[in-house]
Amino acid sequence: MRIVMFSITPLFPDIIMGGAQKHIQDIALYLGGQGHEITILCTRRDDDHRPFRWQDRVEVKPILRFRQPFPQPYATPAHHLAAIVQDVGEHLQNADRFYLHDGEFVFPYVYRHIPTVVSLRDNVYPETLQGAFLFGGDALILISDYARRHYLHTVGRFFPGLEEKIVVIPNGFDRERFKPTPPRRIRELIPSVDPQKHAIVLHPHRPETNKGLRETVQVVDLLVHRHGLSNVRALVPKWIPEAASLEVNAFYAGIEREIAERGLGEHFVFHDWVPPDLMAEYYTLGDVTLSLGSFPEAFGNAVYESLGCGTPSIAARVTTHREILPDHLLDKVDFGDVESAAAIAAQIIREKRRTSPETLAYLREHYSFERMLKRYADVILNARLTEKLTYRLTPIGGETRFTLAPWCYFSERRGLYHDFRADYRPADALRSVSEKYPQGFTFEEAARHGLSCEEVMAWYREGYLVPVADGG
Repeated sequence: MRIVMFSITPLFPDIIMGGAQKHIQDIALYLGGQGHEITILCTRRDDDHRPFRWQDRVEVKPILRFRQPFPQPYATPAHHLAAIVQDVGEHLQNADRFYLHDGEFVFPYVYRHIPTVVSLRDNVYPETLQGAFLFGGDALILISDYARRHYLHTVGRFFPGLEEKIVVIPNGFDRERFKPTPPRRIRELIPSVDPQKHAIVLHPHRPETNKGLRETVQVVDLLVHRHGLSNVRALVPKWIPEAASLEVNAFYAGIEREIAERGLGEHFVFHDWVPPDLMAEYYTLGDVTLSLGSFPEAFGNAVYESLGCGTPSIAARVTTHREILPDHLLDKVDFGDVESAAAIAAQIIREKRRTSPETLAYLREHYSFERMLKRYADVILNARLTEKLTYRLTPIGGETRFTLAPWCYFSERRGLYHDFRADYRPADALRSVSEKYPQGFTFEEAARHGLSCEEVMAWYREGYLVPVADGG
């Protein structure tokens, strides 16, 4: 088959910017290895926009003139958008399938004539959300059950047929790639750390404010000044120059000031972005990996890749991290609870704890990399033109039932947490009625628990409650 793929993120011959880019490469190489002809259209970079190949049958064409660097890729002149529509349309003329990686191509009329599979890789970026509400494909791949519930309670409210098009394919754990690996070559990239002398804390995340770097700084401060671990070294990757922006540079400058103010200069090592072939060594080098940000992940690969390499992870109890691994197999803390995170990290470091066999077995059983690739191939190759979704509005009224939004949960210590607000609120009455009516409650039922109609609507307007769809 001739398969055209789309990525709004720039792609590189030998650099991986994040989990989404790694997975489009994995999927393309798998299909190419089966004999299919793969053409990937992605955003053009000013420094180099020559086509390249990941494999004989997998060609990448960086020709789309979206705005760079990220964010706001659609903040580009209309003639660039017209050229994008033209280029994608021409490539689809002779294609058998269209695969939209991350769903950020918001012109559904371009692909209505060809079986199209859309995969949404996040729950937060504007282009992904726009692509979700403008979904015009024939199958929708989501990478976690959390993401399924998120989109059903948002987009699905207006398109009753959406659920039938959804296929959940969790990100796969590649146990051949992410396994304990002696850290040799990675020492050349980061020569200033010595695992024999230092307690190494990893922060393997992009430079975004809600990816948890400030929380990592606070944890390291506690490890050094409260827990007495003066040999801590926190490793932080610097963003690749091709994707850097004024905002990124300002973010790093602010972090470096905070590190200096806390007297932690010798405890932080900022190093070059780690190439994919060294990630297993990088994870193995660490004593503990921190993922303490509030970013509303659709999956969150770093936590589980680190575990695969033997290095324990500590994750904030946000979005998918609440459920991908059971609590007894992954250390979790409420977002913002840096004291608990530091105490757990100190214990892991002192005990020299590594990933438990039970955790590894669970990852292998539930998140098979091979099964993930086979399922993507099956969905893409067997896609057929289907009836397009029909918009339907259901007014909110006296018969409406509300339920707690899937992006909220009750913390025993802190109150009601909201993944997209990253804060906690007291909500005793709301908790009472939600637990009494787990399938949804009406205004009348809420009133019996002390919540007025106005209060219910206020919770709804802030995204804590969602209307329950017919039948569910």
